[in-house]
Amino acid sequence: MKENNDKKDMLRRMYLIYLVLVIFGIVVLVKVFRIQVDTVAVIGVPEEELTEMRTIEAVRGNIYSDNGSMLATSIPIYEVRMDMKADGLKRDTFERNLDSLAIRLHQLFPDKSKEQFAIGLSEAYKKGNRYFLIRAKVKHNELQQMKKFPILRLGKNKGGLIVIKENKRSRPYGLLAARLIGYDRPDPNNPQFFARVGLEGAFSKELSGVNGKQLMRKVGLQWRPVSDNYAVSPVDGADIYTSVDINIQDVAEKALMDQLKAYEAKSGCVILMEVETGMVKAMANLSKLKDGSYGEEWNHAIGTAIEPGSTFKTASLLVGFEDGKFRPEDSVATGRGTHMYYNLKMTDTKEHGTVTIQHALEISSNIGCSKPVVEAYARNPKQFVDGLKKLGIGELLGLDITGEAKPYIKDPSNRDEWSGVTLPQMSIGYESKIAPIQILTFYNAIGNNGKMVKPQFVQEIRRNGRVIKKFEPIVMKEKICSDRALNMIRPCLEGVVEHGTAMNLKAANFKIAGKTGTAQIYDGAYGKDKYLASFVGYFPADQPKYSCIVWVMEPNVLTGYYGNAVAGNVFKEIADKLYSKSLEIHERKIFEMIAVNESPSTKAGKQSDLREVMAALNVGNRSQDEDAEWVKPEINGTNKIILHKSETNDQQVPHVVGMGLKDALYLLENRGMIVKVKGTGKVKRQSVPGGQPVHRGQEITIELS
Repeated sequence: MKENNDKKDMLRRMYLIYLVLVIFGIVVLVKVFRIQVDTVAVIGVPEEELTEMRTIEAVRGNIYSDNGSMLATSIPIYEVRMDMKADGLKRDTFERNLDSLAIRLHQLFPDKSKEQFAIGLSEAYKKGNRYFLIRAKVKHNELQQMKKFPILRLGKNKGGLIVIKENKRSRPYGLLAARLIGYDRPDPNNPQFFARVGLEGAFSKELSGVNGKQLMRKVGLQWRPVSDNYAVSPVDGADIYTSVDINIQDVAEKALMDQLKAYEAKSGCVILMEVETGMVKAMANLSKLKDGSYGEEWNHAIGTAIEPGSTFKTASLLVGFEDGKFRPEDSVATGRGTHMYYNLKMTDTKEHGTVTIQHALEISSNIGCSKPVVEAYARNPKQFVDGLKKLGIGELLGLDITGEAKPYIKDPSNRDEWSGVTLPQMSIGYESKIAPIQILTFYNAIGNNGKMVKPQFVQEIRRNGRVIKKFEPIVMKEKICSDRALNMIRPCLEGVVEHGTAMNLKAANFKIAGKTGTAQIYDGAYGKDKYLASFVGYFPADQPKYSCIVWVMEPNVLTGYYGNAVAGNVFKEIADKLYSKSLEIHERKIFEMIAVNESPSTKAGKQSDLREVMAALNVGNRSQDEDAEWVKPEINGTNKIILHKSETNDQQVPHVVGMGLKDALYLLENRGMIVKVKGTGKVKRQSVPGGQPVHRGQEITIELS
């Protein structure tokens, strides 16, 4: 009996020992699994397999406007994590500072309570989480504050702080010029490919820089730096300085937006370009979105090629002028406003009778512009098409920005696409396709004395402030036609605005040259409810500085659809704004005044600066005090400017009435005064009279006009 009891006791002890061993084994297995997950140690895996040289993305370069305003930049965004098993992070340190850390985190990020922060941190510490996420998408200023928080201020080794940096692209001006600026990012429909649009895509290589390398260790499913040092330091991308004038871009977008809303149009675009250089100063593209609002969805200015309509008539007539087939003063009979070409009935908006070819273009007569072309080229249409190609019509421009639409000009030798009505239709802008920027480049060449320059969007590329590439004008054709032909077509384009279809664009102080367009849009057939309203031209007409094109597609026909009103008003608003701020244009007026022996108005200022300017302009002047630093000008009866000494005293408020803003600010701020400015021009009034005792920090308001 005793023996049986002893056996039972022995079995119980063996079972107990076996159970303990099983439990111990389970604990060991769990511990090994946790060690594997945390990658603190992996049994049988060598150390070199836990670390890897990882790519560190370089900071992408910035994109600037022509005056240095930032259009796109990379803003650092941080992910802040915590290694709860950092060597120096002791339990008593963690528990003593936990509550304070939770409070500070809640104050900085109030969307979570201090209790939520405390519970999350506490549980992560108990589990020994080596990559606990405290906060994602942390801004730079927020990170600097977090680095001063309890525990985190101890740093990486003692506080377990882990900071992961990434760069997010930001546009300070929001949607302004968004489509032109573009993007360079993985295609959401095909992630292994990049969607490259606008300047971000065109100059991605320059903006991207060179990525670096950093040794990193895998912790769980994440990689974190072994140290703060780089094996290969990343080289930040270069900066792109565009030709875009941000103020004119704003004017263009707003004017286009207002017009699209007023006419309930489907879409529209604007391009403004410098005549001499081809530098694009503004480009806007707007389309009606599903919710009825307007936004930048497609780059119509570059990527939409459709039948341009009457703006093409200029090219058709210029071919005839160049070939000597007809002249602007030649007469053409338009009849009662209808004319048959085989089975095609061509119409005008009203009867014009017999007019000159020049006037036919001015009033945009379909019959008046097509008849001379058909009579001259019916037997040899290839000569007409070749003439268009000599003008640069139908050629790709090879833009830096991707997505340029391929122009389409029919070939007479292809009988499948050429018919008896093709030539008259082509002559007035149908049966051909062309993008806005392509037709603008043609008109720009007319304004540029026949020289066709390539449209460009970037002036310079800089790295660390140093210019590494400068973009000069690219001449595509030295001369699209003879001076004789240019001298014929330019008065026609001026006449369009002076007494033709665009009289509403006539400006008081400068001349505009251009052409209206009102074309039916082909959508399986030419309907009566889908139109392209356009205007393209250049200004000032006598010495062209800028060229511009405006397209408005599918305006509501009940509100209006003619090019002069729908598109022309956008052109005029941009032209008026540019004229008011263009120094080059106004300098011509000064020279004109000098030519008729008139002295221009002059602001008070520094004598050396004023005399240098007047010498350059050949303006007669005499100084009453050669040693005076600051002077006030006076025009005497002989149109000679007399420079009078302007008294200045460091202890007194200076007299700044009559000065320009720059000089006025220089004098006032050097006295320690706080200046408030109203208006533009030269100072007409100062709130604190000159000569009074000056006090540092004293406010003064100056009004300019």
